[in-house]
Amino acid sequence: MNMEFRRKLPGPEEVIQMYPLSEESKRQKAKNDEEIRKIFTGESDKLLLVIGPCSADREDAVLDYISRLRPLQEKVQDKIVIVPRIYTNKPRTTGIGYKGMLHQSDPTGRPDMLRGLMAIRRLHVTALAQTGFSGADEMLYPENHRYLADILSYVAVGARSVENQQNRLTASGLDLPVGMKNPTSGDLSVMLNAVRAAQVGHVFSYGGWEVESKGNPLVHCVLRGRVNQYGQSFPNYHYEDLSLLCQMYAESGLKNPAVIIDTNHSNSGKKWMEQARIAKDILHSTRHSADIYKLVKGLMIESYIEEGCQKVEEGVYGKSITDPCLGWDKTEELVMEIASLR
Repeated sequence: MNMEFRRKLPGPEEVIQMYPLSEESKRQKAKNDEEIRKIFTGESDKLLLVIGPCSADREDAVLDYISRLRPLQEKVQDKIVIVPRIYTNKPRTTGIGYKGMLHQSDPTGRPDMLRGLMAIRRLHVTALAQTGFSGADEMLYPENHRYLADILSYVAVGARSVENQQNRLTASGLDLPVGMKNPTSGDLSVMLNAVRAAQVGHVFSYGGWEVESKGNPLVHCVLRGRVNQYGQSFPNYHYEDLSLLCQMYAESGLKNPAVIIDTNHSNSGKKWMEQARIAKDILHSTRHSADIYKLVKGLMIESYIEEGCQKVEEGVYGKSITDPCLGWDKTEELVMEIASLR
């Protein structure tokens, strides 16, 4: 094999023992999970808002950002349930660039997976203890989910991973909502096939074990726009797109029909300032169709303390080093407006 085996990493049990959840955090996590579950089963009409930086790059700034979400959540608690986006591993289109805190706990340092595993666990544990929020993360590496299995309230499977069998089978064994993004091509049937695969049980290899999953009824769709054969971005959040997805869900027989809509990526063409307009456009569609209102369970928004993005070496506190994000002032304004329109 053309690789060097540098060192054996500690298993999930060891890392969890280093950074365990307190009893109070466990109770808060269970409360969060129940409120989120009710959104996906239709028992609650609240809107889920998965919001935060494109990538969780440094612990202090991310915790600062999440702490600002707490008073905002209190203001909109009758309409919105906030889940902070704490994405600690990042897929890269070309494989080059910052791959997230899991790879580099210090974005300016060398990759160190051991430090990264401990850093992402510590970040999620601290966020829950300090703010009461249990976060969302992307399942890029399915077997690494076990390091955070007791602390996440939402998992996303990205556009490049949604066709991967291990991601689908692992999602079938989780007991929390998992969002399957449409692939970059925009093929909705691929996304729905991923949902179908994850809603039923499987026997497969996981973490050195033969395991049997039970199926996850809370797996659902995430629309993130598409890219054509020329590399051009096109949205798929419009009324017609949502009506089509309603129809496809109705014909599918899948459990708990639901979609979360990503307001950035190809839906905005990475024009991050468009996220506010897109969010309001989606809410407008929900007011004009009872079926769309029932199907749309929430939004994903990329937001941080400072607006835009920067190169890693610039070092601006609270500014994204991957995709550009809304700044805090516009974030607060947008969340309040979403609540007023819901």
